[in-house]
Amino acid sequence: MFSFRSILDTLKFLTLSILLLFKSLIQLIFPPCKKSFAGEIVLITGSANGIGRQIALKFASLEATLVLWDIDEEGNRETSRLARNNGAKQVFAYHCDCSNRQEVYEQAEKVRREVGDVTILINNAGILAVKYFLDIPDADFEKTLKVNFLSQVWTCKAFLPAMVACDHGHLVSTCSAAGLMGFYKLSDYSSSKFAIIGMMEAINSELYRAGKNGIKTTIVCPYFVNTELIRGIQVKNPILVPVYEPEYVASKIVDAVQREKMYLFIPPTLRFTGFKTLIPRKIILLLNSYLGIYDTLDKIIGRKKKD
Repeated sequence: MFSFRSILDTLKFLTLSILLLFKSLIQLIFPPCKKSFAGEIVLITGSANGIGRQIALKFASLEATLVLWDIDEEGNRETSRLARNNGAKQVFAYHCDCSNRQEVYEQAEKVRREVGDVTILINNAGILAVKYFLDIPDADFEKTLKVNFLSQVWTCKAFLPAMVACDHGHLVSTCSAAGLMGFYKLSDYSSSKFAIIGMMEAINSELYRAGKNGIKTTIVCPYFVNTELIRGIQVKNPILVPVYEPEYVASKIVDAVQREKMYLFIPPTLRFTGFKTLIPRKIILLLNSYLGIYDTLDKIIGRKKKD
């Protein structure tokens, strides 16, 4: 039997869901105004080339302070030079091996001292090797997870607290279509990208639960991109399986951040690979609240160890 309280909660959930669906439809027809990046401190990992460099160049003309992280110091210096030529007023380049947890935390502290609190974090660093699952050495599998996934865990842990303190910021993760479906000969890469999506959605849920509505999250899932990772790739049908240029993907990422999109699919048809992505994110969060998921998980203590 439904109690009176349950009926009220159900009506509230349905009403809010309809309002959110209507709001999403309106925003689809009339996109919200793009927010300004003036005064923001944007940190980009994997900035020495490819998508990372192009993101830096897009932000360069938008009055943001740029912080560039990469292990390729020469490439990073070139990105810095190009960003300044594109109008960037302040650019700070750091050597950082994002697969090294201690180095991430040390460089993060250095950035806080020398530049300030990062307000937009763009996790873009990544590696890729095409091998059968059984042919991937254990060390290589671990390295893929460290560079592609764990690096994002550490950067988010390093910079999110300051965002939470002032309820302002944006976390952006460059993921992949391989994070939506397991790809042939990419078991380690797909695993790392699936993990990114799970982590980012979980962080988004925690921020929602904490009422930190000023912190946004964006998950970027492109198909093939013509970077050094897959340079010169040939596809059988470029219409159905397009290969994008880094500059195009970067422009879409910056636009998604400006419009505060939760998901960015390139091409948009990738959205149909997962049912949950067809529903506005806020309805998913509202549903979790209605079903009592947050309260249930709040009460879980975990299994105690025996003495």
